[in-house]
Amino acid sequence: MTPVFLDTVGLIALWDEDDQWHEPASAVFGQLAKVNRTFVTTTLILYECGNAAARRPYRIDVDDLRQQLLAAKQLIDPSDTDLSAGWSSYRSGHAGQAGIVDQVSFAVMRRLGIAEAFTNDRHFAAAGFTPLF
Repeated sequence: MTPVFLDTVGLIALWDEDDQWHEPASAVFGQLAKVNRTFVTTTLILYECGNAAARRPYRIDVDDLRQQLLAAKQLIDPSDTDLSAGWSSYRSGHAGQAGIVDQVSFAVMRRLGIAEAFTNDRHFAAAGFTPLF
């Protein structure tokens, strides 16, 4: 079974109990964990999460996830090819004007054959992926 890509929107929703998407994110994450789905993400996503969580009580959760993903070899450093593809798509405005981190995420997901993302970010759907909540 292919892994699920962890996006910033999904992770923040999972960790932040005040986030408007916390309940659906928690429900979906629980279902994924129950069936032992594996997760991957990029260093860029964790940088975004780290910035968002800098002054939040869940900042430790970001580093805990980073350490877990590193240990499991599920933390992806985007390749030069991923970065180039992301910048090219960013420049062209592909996937509904998605930002650069999303564009690089899409390149990584395509390279790894990942179709599902733990997010509700519409840009993932616009890029042809399945957001899970």
